[in-house]
Amino acid sequence: MSGERVRAPSKSQLARRAARELAVQGLYQWQMTGKSISAVEAEFRSQLADDDLEDHENWLKVMEIADLALFHELLHNVARFKADLDASISPLLDRKLEELDPIELSILRLGAYELSRRLEVPYRVVINEGVELAKSFGSTDGHKYVNGILDKLAGRLRSAEVAARRR
Repeated sequence: MSGERVRAPSKSQLARRAARELAVQGLYQWQMTGKSISAVEAEFRSQLADDDLEDHENWLKVMEIADLALFHELLHNVARFKADLDASISPLLDRKLEELDPIELSILRLGAYELSRRLEVPYRVVINEGVELAKSFGSTDGHKYVNGILDKLAGRLRSAEVAARRR
């Protein structure tokens, strides 16, 4: 072991991570049900009061710490820019977009949005968050696939930032 300490995430980092978790779940629901993104968000927010929810306690914890403004932004803007995001992801894939696992597609769209539209977020953070989301919600080795695609996308969308980091 190198003796290097790993810092615990700050409250704001935890809030952003929770917002991303909710956004991925909302995007998945949007993809699978065809409901409007506003309806999906309304359902998520209404579940705060639903004591009958199977995993209500964990849901409440995530909702209570989540940056709900970021959740709203991510949910609505990934849906809004879906065509552009898909166009940026598609050339990097080894299969058709439609053949991707729906959760992994949601994570890739979210990552593509953050890489292209949220330039204040370092590309390494976007990739790491995507990998962590894929570990939590994706298939067994889905995080490896997400990592590879987001890394390639970062090289295309943030070439100067990536090059500076590699020097």
